[in-house]
Amino acid sequence: MTWLVEIVLSSLDFLFVLTGSYGWAIILLTLGIRVALLPLTAAQIRSRSKMQEITPKLNELRAKFKGDRERLNRETLELWKKHKVNPLGGCLPLLVQLPFVLAVFWALQRVDYRVTPYFLGINLAEPELWVLPILAGAGTFAQSLLMSGGDPSQRAMLYIAPLMIAWVTRSFPAGLALYWVGTSCIGVLEHYGFTWLWRARTNAKVQSR
Repeated sequence: MTWLVEIVLSSLDFLFVLTGSYGWAIILLTLGIRVALLPLTAAQIRSRSKMQEITPKLNELRAKFKGDRERLNRETLELWKKHKVNPLGGCLPLLVQLPFVLAVFWALQRVDYRVTPYFLGINLAEPELWVLPILAGAGTFAQSLLMSGGDPSQRAMLYIAPLMIAWVTRSFPAGLALYWVGTSCIGVLEHYGFTWLWRARTNAKVQSR
């Protein structure tokens, strides 16, 4: 993890020299990380889209075999196999991305924002108590809502995660909140973009048959 933190810090220093602002450096770093992780993001969104497509059929199976757990499990596995769905496909990319998130978190705590502390009127060296935390929480909520696909089992986390992110970003220098706002906004755009591409590709395959 230490080497990854050092890479993030070196990248921030380079982008700071390039832009003269830690604010822009954080935004460009966020964009660079999201671009580097695009293949994982695409795989995660594709897996989630497949799961959402077969959700009505899963619900039918649950209703049909409500009292037969063994038959339900067998039929569910057959459904996943038929549609080439891996229920863990949406989780693995998240686990792979976690070290990058932690590296950015620790790196941003070591940045000396005093060189150019202000960005868009916000002091990045001090906790920002309202605007950025609210935006970070809202961005997390939007991402969680899109990724859950309205799954009732994820309803609790849908509200807990944004509140946790808002609280955390109020407790650290505003540079962290700026990063989280940026990565959340890009994440929402990626979701809409990849979902549109996935559906367009699926429709093209159906029409070609």
